[in-house]
Amino acid sequence: MAKRGRPVRSEIRENIAEILYFKRKAFGYELAKLYNQIFPKCTSRVIYYHLKKGETLGEFKIHKIIKEDGNFSWGSTVERIYYELGEKATPQIKDQVKEFFDKRDK
Repeated sequence: MAKRGRPVRSEIRENIAEILYFKRKAFGYELAKLYNQIFPKCTSRVIYYHLKKGETLGEFKIHKIIKEDGNFSWGSTVERIYYELGEKATPQIKDQVKEFFDKRDK
């Protein structure tokens, strides 16, 4: 009998882990921009969902939280949550991600 509910494995979460492997740490919006440059487009809401889900599964962990002041459309402050790989992350080091960061870092 098959298990009920959503599968725990997620291709999007695996791809985020690939990006964090090369980037070391990044905040959600930065990860969403990089993800859409490397992989098929998805919304930033999906990225944030998988960051939270990955955090509960131990694939990602919060590195630090920074509050920055500025003039944003939603107000005067922003809270950036920086993520890094957790203990249960298993990046596969995909060629397309490695090539992207090799080209970008030149």
